[in-house]
Amino acid sequence: MPGIATSAVEVTHVSTHGFWLLLDDEELAVPFSEFPWFKSAAIGQLVAVERPTPDHLYWPLLDIDLSVASIRKPADFPLVSVMASPAGTA
Repeated sequence: MPGIATSAVEVTHVSTHGFWLLLDDEELAVPFSEFPWFKSAAIGQLVAVERPTPDHLYWPLLDIDLSVASIRKPADFPLVSVMASPAGTA
C-alpha cells in the first residue's frame, strides 16, 4: 500500500536574518522579521519541516503551521498572536 504523496521541502540556508526553503523548484525566504517565532529555534528544529499539502508547512518540533501563501506574501497575513508575558509582568 503506497504512502501519502507529499511535495518536497528543504531548508537550504540559515543566516542571522532568516532562512530559505526550497519548495519543489521555488526558493522562498523566511525572514525572522516577518516570522519571529523561528528566530531562537535550533537548526535541527528548522530543518525538521514537513509539507503535508502543497500549501501547508509544518514544523513538528516547534509546533508551527504556516501556509506557503503566507511566506510568499506575509503582508497579506498580519501577525495577530503575541507571546504570553512571563508571570507577574504586564
